[in-house]
Amino acid sequence: MVSPILKWAGGKRWLVVADRLPKPSKYQRYVEPFLGSGAVFFHLKPSSAILSDLNADLINLYKVVRDNPWEFEERMHAHQAMHSKEYYYQIRAKLCVDADAAAARFLYLNRTCWNGLYRVNKRGEFNVPIGTKQAVVMSTDDFLAVSETLKRAELRNEDFEKIIDETQHGDFLFVDPPYTVQHNFNGFLKYNEQIFSWQDQIRLSNALQKAANRGVSIVLTNADHESVRQLYVQKFQYRKLARQSVLAGKSNKRGGTTEAIFTCNLEG
Repeated sequence: MVSPILKWAGGKRWLVVADRLPKPSKYQRYVEPFLGSGAVFFHLKPSSAILSDLNADLINLYKVVRDNPWEFEERMHAHQAMHSKEYYYQIRAKLCVDADAAAARFLYLNRTCWNGLYRVNKRGEFNVPIGTKQAVVMSTDDFLAVSETLKRAELRNEDFEKIIDETQHGDFLFVDPPYTVQHNFNGFLKYNEQIFSWQDQIRLSNALQKAANRGVSIVLTNADHESVRQLYVQKFQYRKLARQSVLAGKSNKRGGTTEAIFTCNLEG
């Protein structure tokens, strides 16, 4: 496994140890329309993939690491040498035109902000406060390995529906959208309603139903809520998976939670 370089709210590092994913030998191409930290992709290391996300800064990060891993690592060491509370807010307020500098800024803020949360205001400005972590460069970082793994994939900045509609029989589609439910009673996820509405959940369900009809192998993770389960009751198998929540601001408020896994057309 190649270690993901991002900490991402809703990331699926926990899933890769749950043995719920098909092996790369079972499919010809891996497709992920909500990339985030890419934990599942880096775990499976498929020979061919389409990776997409609507967050253009995120996709830029992966493109820069793919194309210039050595230079990128040097930039991260430079951020490490300068890191302080004052420096964090200076970098947070700075907009980078250069793609390489923007990518390093993105990862620096991800690693030093509160809980790895990605959040922007109405003007599109990153506004998460500084966190408690001091490490900008990790002992687990292997940017060259990340680069080599990403070279197997096509990186795209597109809407999920367009990506899903391109999938065909022989593809494995891993889908991990922001979690929202019909009545939005799910705590932190109220924020996600701004970026992934209930209508998006319906649109996603319709796209996945069509992909299932084309014979695409699918694993979907989603909120374990009746409104979501009803979207997939006809064609998908449902399982409840328990895990630890890490989204609460205080560690004593983080506890067990459940997530839904829906699968279709999986072999073996």
